[in-house]
Amino acid sequence: MPTRILLEGRPGAGKTTALRRLAALLPTRAATGFTTEEIRQSGARVGFALETVAGRRQVLAHVDLPGPPRVGKYGVDLGVMERLALPSLRPAAADEAQGRLVLIDELGRMELACTAFRDAVEALFAAEVDVVATVHAHRDPFTDALKRRTDIEVVHLTPANRDALPGELASRLQQPGHHEGPG
Repeated sequence: MPTRILLEGRPGAGKTTALRRLAALLPTRAATGFTTEEIRQSGARVGFALETVAGRRQVLAHVDLPGPPRVGKYGVDLGVMERLALPSLRPAAADEAQGRLVLIDELGRMELACTAFRDAVEALFAAEVDVVATVHAHRDPFTDALKRRTDIEVVHLTPANRDALPGELASRLQQPGHHEGPG
């Protein structure tokens, strides 16, 4: 059974950093997916960029984007989800992708505003691939349903465990086909 982990933490807990460290610790795994990163101007957060594991990067959300949708003060460019995020996930949902590792940062309101992304995530969690996805601690119907699934392990990222956690997860995910259960 593939490993399916939701890395849950509060905003600013270090979820993106932990996921990037995990990817760096697994250079031999065939990984796909994406991370997000804050865009700052003069010390203030003004948006978010999405970057694929393969290195493609675009602005996902920004205070200057009109939307729709809007999430808080940010307009979200759902086209970025279509152009970058979805193609980075699709190879892993295909039958020939058994043994792949998919990294998703994150299952948040901006990303989940894209229906095709939600569908792709559901397909990934049904495929024979390892998935590590970051998720906010706040309640959301989509992520709450994932957190309740018995085949998905929820790992809480905290200041106390955030430095050690990427290494611990990497050792579990070191080789495809490891078939370890939650624990």
